[in-house]
Amino acid sequence: MAFVSTLILRAMRLTGEKARGGTLTTDEQVECLAELNTMMESWQLEHLMCYSITERTLALTASTESYTVTSRPSKIVDPCFVRDNSGYDTPVTIINAEAYGRIVDKDAGFTVPTKLFPDYGFSATSTMTAYVYPSPSASLTLHFNTWVELQNFANLSTIVLLPKGYQLAIESNFAIHLAAGLIPISPEVAKIARESKAAIKRMNSKPA
Repeated sequence: MAFVSTLILRAMRLTGEKARGGTLTTDEQVECLAELNTMMESWQLEHLMCYSITERTLALTASTESYTVTSRPSKIVDPCFVRDNSGYDTPVTIINAEAYGRIVDKDAGFTVPTKLFPDYGFSATSTMTAYVYPSPSASLTLHFNTWVELQNFANLSTIVLLPKGYQLAIESNFAIHLAAGLIPISPEVAKIARESKAAIKRMNSKPA
């Protein structure tokens, strides 16, 4: 484990901007934290940088087809299912906007949903809308799996809580991110960045 400030300083040492024992100026603290979070947010969109899948639940109400999902996930993935009050599970298929749009009568059925359309559309409130079809005829529970998003950092004293290998990948790739177009990066640092990130993707590509 390390503090965010440690990651930033190590990245800046790799670019040659800081010596060992160096500190961050006030401006560097603000700018580098924002830049680091920008890089981490971009990694949240990369499937193989996701180190885990987590199951979430959503309460479904009779005759209701659309639901607000808080803490908007980057991606909902299979398997998904609907569970009734007797503990019986019905598989649910994830569909896209085009397939959902082809359903003519979205209010028909009123049984157990078998399809889920996740509308990830950007929201300032960090929510998304989930549409199920057919609409449920009773109160049910939707179980769906989402990527575990990479950590964002609130401040420099935030502790980095990520699996093994991520710290080196973050430090080396952030060095390249900071130096882009400004400071030449050595082939050795570029190699470390490339290989450390590739190692994470190889590990995460293994089937659970």
